[in-house]
Amino acid sequence: MAKHAIKLSGLLALVFVVLAFTNIPYNAYHRLALTKLITNQQVDYIIIMGGDGMPSPSGLVRTYFGAEAGNKNPRAKIIIALPYNEYDSLYQLDLMAHELILKGIDTNRISYEPQGFNTYSQACNIAKMIRDKSKQILIVTAPEHMYRSVKCFEKQGFKKISSLPTFEIPSDAENLKDKTERKDTRIKNLSLRYNMWSYMVYEIKVLREYFAISYYKIKGWI
Repeated sequence: MAKHAIKLSGLLALVFVVLAFTNIPYNAYHRLALTKLITNQQVDYIIIMGGDGMPSPSGLVRTYFGAEAGNKNPRAKIIIALPYNEYDSLYQLDLMAHELILKGIDTNRISYEPQGFNTYSQACNIAKMIRDKSKQILIVTAPEHMYRSVKCFEKQGFKKISSLPTFEIPSDAENLKDKTERKDTRIKNLSLRYNMWSYMVYEIKVLREYFAISYYKIKGWI
């Protein structure tokens, strides 16, 4: 039994590594980002999914993208969705709002959704804040989290949803894969190594998100 478990683990590890040398991880990651929903038209609400809060890389990058969207949509209201923390109250939400204000967003445009404890409950609470479901909303969140977020908001009756995935690297797969005929093998080896690790990270993110999506579907949340 132990030998079979070891063999299975080895096989899975091999598949994991082999996939990192293909475009499959990136394509799966990119599909979850719903880039087809990216729009340049004006929106009524910008919803920033809080991620890991502040200070954290995900919190900072989402406020950066949210501020950019806010400056392009000067009439849009901005809602920050981040669970209330009993230890620091609304401190993390205030930090995210402060980042937006530093980037030119008027404080009167910002509101919080601190009661939701997951994507579904956050969507439910925001649906109560936005009575008119015909309003155009823009969701700012991590690329792998976008599909689940959009589906949760669709479940609440929103019809006009745009996506702004917070890609931390260029979203073109060609920029990640070095397919040029470089003569300097040192550059090619470095590129190969970083591409492989990047794609392994994509595999982990995508796999984790697929489990979350499956759970949400079982619960009837999407």
